[in-house]
Amino acid sequence: MAHLDRGGLPLSTGSDVAAARYREGVDLMLAAWTGSTEALDRAIAADPDFALAIAARARAHTLASEPAKARAAIDQAERLVTQAGTDRERSHVEVLALATRGDAKSALERALVHLDAWPRDAFILSLPLGAFGLFAFSGMADHTQAGVDLCERVAAHYGTDWWFLTALGWSHTENTNVAHGRRLTEQGLALRPDNAHAVHGLAHALFEQGAGQEADALITAWLPGYDRSGLLHGHISWHQALVALEAGDVERALGLYTRGVRPATSAAMPINIVSDCASFLWRVDAYGQAAPRPLWDELADYAMTVFPNGGFAFIDVHMAMIAAANGDAAGLEKRIETVNQHLASGRFPAGPVVPAICRALPAFAQGDYGRCAALLEPVAQDVVRIGGSHAQREVIEDTLLQAWLRSGETAKGRALLDARLHRRPSVRDEQWRAGLAA
Repeated sequence: MAHLDRGGLPLSTGSDVAAARYREGVDLMLAAWTGSTEALDRAIAADPDFALAIAARARAHTLASEPAKARAAIDQAERLVTQAGTDRERSHVEVLALATRGDAKSALERALVHLDAWPRDAFILSLPLGAFGLFAFSGMADHTQAGVDLCERVAAHYGTDWWFLTALGWSHTENTNVAHGRRLTEQGLALRPDNAHAVHGLAHALFEQGAGQEADALITAWLPGYDRSGLLHGHISWHQALVALEAGDVERALGLYTRGVRPATSAAMPINIVSDCASFLWRVDAYGQAAPRPLWDELADYAMTVFPNGGFAFIDVHMAMIAAANGDAAGLEKRIETVNQHLASGRFPAGPVVPAICRALPAFAQGDYGRCAALLEPVAQDVVRIGGSHAQREVIEDTLLQAWLRSGETAKGRALLDARLHRRPSVRDEQWRAGLAA
């Protein structure tokens, strides 16, 4: 009897155990739940020639920031799938190989071609989607719309699949159709409560709706059941810390950060740790408080070990926050120089928005708010090109807003506050607007 994956696509393995453990491992990975690597290892043990299980293990190594192991695994998967794989499996492994080796542009192109032929291949469909997906880091200004378009194009093939509802909900939420996105994400979570991506997506929807108390209650109730080694544990803790910070409870926000977000306590991917920590501490400072200096120092030490070089737009922006807060002008100039070299060679899809942000942040940290605003305002509409989510990118908008308010350009600040409050309620924005009338 032929073995099938979670979408009903044939698998080239003769082992019942290997097929079952592969399906389990993929589902756990799609839920950002613990145990996926163990399930995939059992699949490979049951069938050492099972190319798709080895390719999935390569993806797990990538998510665990183990690039050498990821490359070794994908090399092995390519050899095996060439010998005994179907056309679909060879294409599947090719997409993963391109992503594993860092050729994001080609990986996205091949993934879209693959999905035209095999839309039920959820593992490949997951790659373009999400805050750190191939769309988000493509440099596209309309990547949130691209995510919706892709999901809607294949929606008829998924029905009420818990993972797809989660992905579809996320895509609509990020593309400003928040109420619809929230409903879809809640459906996905109800179908599979052990689904960190759904809780994460719901936290974003609640953020966009200004429903901070609901987000806090959701995370408080759900997070204790999620192992701290889970990929999104630290990031979901970050969402709760932001809720506390927006409500003005800086002490609680810093406590949540210290217990679950900072490098010493989070088991998240380095990209999450650096971006979450930098943007949180920057917000504390920008909102008029002072983030404890040891927290900035700890983050700077960690960040330079995992991202010593420039060239990754989303990270470059957050490394600029760290450098600006720590007064590391030389380090920041070196990073900007690397970014500009990539720009000149055409290998930097996010474009010139990144060096502009990187120069604006130290101006803000030094109190030169007029210069900060002059640098940020012309590129404000292009910040989306750095990738990540709207909630993650909003720290740049907050910086511009505060730069306007502190440099006396209150009309621009008020207009932005009015627009944000029209979109969603915010205690913080109400306080900032009230401050203008004082």
